[in-house]
Amino acid sequence: MTYKGDLNPQEPLRIHFERQLKRIQRDVLRMGALVESSCYLAKQALFEQDLDAPGQIVLQDKQIDRLYRQIELECVNLIALQSPVAQDLRLLSALMQLVRDLERIGDYAKNLGDVAVRLFPYPISPYMGQVRMMFDRCRAMLAMSLAALSDLDAQSGLEVKLRDDAVDSDYENLYNALAQQSNIPGVVEPIVLQVLLIRYLERMADHATNIGKRVAYIVTGQR
Repeated sequence: MTYKGDLNPQEPLRIHFERQLKRIQRDVLRMGALVESSCYLAKQALFEQDLDAPGQIVLQDKQIDRLYRQIELECVNLIALQSPVAQDLRLLSALMQLVRDLERIGDYAKNLGDVAVRLFPYPISPYMGQVRMMFDRCRAMLAMSLAALSDLDAQSGLEVKLRDDAVDSDYENLYNALAQQSNIPGVVEPIVLQVLLIRYLERMADHATNIGKRVAYIVTGQR
């Protein structure tokens, strides 16, 4: 957290500002690493039946939420106390939006862990192989968007969007397959849970796309 009292009177304001800004950027990348870890744990829960993983996701989600609130507050304080120039203001405002996307992906990873627990008692669905491919596409998009953020690579950030079309296609195909089943023996809960699962994945991909776009905006100033 940044306060006027934190300022070193011997240190030029610009140097102090840049130091605070770099700290925020490091925290954003640390938050991104936690979100990636939560997605990996969600994959283990869903496809390897690792029922310890959802509990670990819950613990990590609390860390993600704390970082989200901390980063948002630090950005607001830096804007209020340091009067940043236009380029810095663009970076800070984009980071505030970007960490919201990360926080939402973390929430969806936790939701996936919950679905894994509820699916566990049922036989493995024949569609889970396709769901796994969709999951891998989403994780690749997240990794690509975070790499673009780390390198401040606008082109890579925009290329994340190109991968979103495949996830949308996965969602449409799987939704139609799940919704059009007939003569279903037993309870329908597994089908409902799988529909939820692919919806969460589709939304995760959308947020990864947003992160890539925000990186491009930070670098180019163009939306």
